[in-house]
Amino acid sequence: MAQHHQSLATNHLPSLLSPVSPTGYATRMSLRPLFVTQVYEASLADSAGFAVFNAELGDACRMLAAEDMAGRQWCREHGYRGYTSYGSLTDLPVRLPEFGELKRHLDKHAQAYAKALNFDLARKPRLDNLWVNILKPGGGHTGHIHPHAFLSGTVYVEVPDGASALKLEDPRLPMMMARPGVRPDASEAEQPFVYLAPKAGTVLIWESWLRHEVPVNAAKSERISISFNYA
Repeated sequence: MAQHHQSLATNHLPSLLSPVSPTGYATRMSLRPLFVTQVYEASLADSAGFAVFNAELGDACRMLAAEDMAGRQWCREHGYRGYTSYGSLTDLPVRLPEFGELKRHLDKHAQAYAKALNFDLARKPRLDNLWVNILKPGGGHTGHIHPHAFLSGTVYVEVPDGASALKLEDPRLPMMMARPGVRPDASEAEQPFVYLAPKAGTVLIWESWLRHEVPVNAAKSERISISFNYA
C-alpha cells in the first residue's frame, strides 16, 4: 500500500530527491501544494488616460474628506488617523462620476478573479460597497477581515515614498500550534506574513476571509486608496 501511494504522488509531481539514498533505500518523494491562497494583482496604470483619471480620483477623495462631516466624525470616534468614508457613505459610484468609472474597471477585475478561482456562481460578482481611505503619516489599520463578502480589495491612488505596504497573514497561523518558523530564505508562499508594495493604479483583490492590515504610514504625505467588497 505504501508503494502505491508513493507512486501516485510521483506520477503527478516531480521528484525532489535522488531515487536512491546513501543507504540504498529508495527516496523518491514529492510535495503537493494544497489549499492555495490566490491573491489577484493588476494595474489600472496600463489603461488609456490613466494619469488624468487617477488625478481626478485623488481630487474626489480629498473633496469627500473636506465635506463629509459624518465621515470625519466617525474617524474621530474610532481613532482613524486621516479620513475614511467607510462609516458614512455607501453610494460613491452614483454620487460622483469618478467612482462610477472606477466601478466599471473593478467589475471586470472582480469577474476575472472569480473565474480564475473557479467559483461556481449563478451571477457575476456584485459590488457591495466602495470606500475612500486617506491615511495621514503615522496612520495605519490593524488586522481585520471583511465579513458578508467573498471578494475584497483595494485600488491605490497615491502611494508616496515610504507609504505602507499591504500586509497579508497566513490564515493557518491560529492552528499551527508547535510548528517551527521557516527560514528567512523560504519562498514567499511559505512565509507567515507577506508584504505587497503597491503603486498608483495597483489593484489588489483577495478572498474576504484573508486577514490583512495596513502598517503605520511612514511616508511624509498622505496615502490614498479606495477599498471595496464584492458579494
